[in-house]
Amino acid sequence: MITIRARTVTDSPPLVALWERSVRASHHFLRETDIDALRTLVAEEGQHGLRGFIGLSDNHVEMLFIEAAARCGGIGQRLLDYAVALSGDLTLDVNEQNHQALGFYQHYGFVQTGRSEVDAQGNSFPLLHMQWQKR
Repeated sequence: MITIRARTVTDSPPLVALWERSVRASHHFLRETDIDALRTLVAEEGQHGLRGFIGLSDNHVEMLFIEAAARCGGIGQRLLDYAVALSGDLTLDVNEQNHQALGFYQHYGFVQTGRSEVDAQGNSFPLLHMQWQKR
């Protein structure tokens, strides 16, 4: 059973750990220093049973991370379904080199609307800008 709930203060340490496991499983292009810098950003934003999380800013998906061992179990789709129900038309940015995530978002119905040569921190990790198309 998948339960979706709002984040609590006690969720932060296990969410950061989940984020790091997910990043290491999918973002092979990141260097250790990149992960260290991003970990600090994620921590600013253990509880047993956490398998994934989504971060939204209005209708923009800021982050979506699924426990590596829990992938392909429907959690990402459920979180996006929840975000669509809350916000309607969704947008997001995905690292161009993260082929797993790109394929997942395309399968869900996102289409590319633009591209940036650098990420939000100015690093040379190109981003694809995407928007959800209603099914």
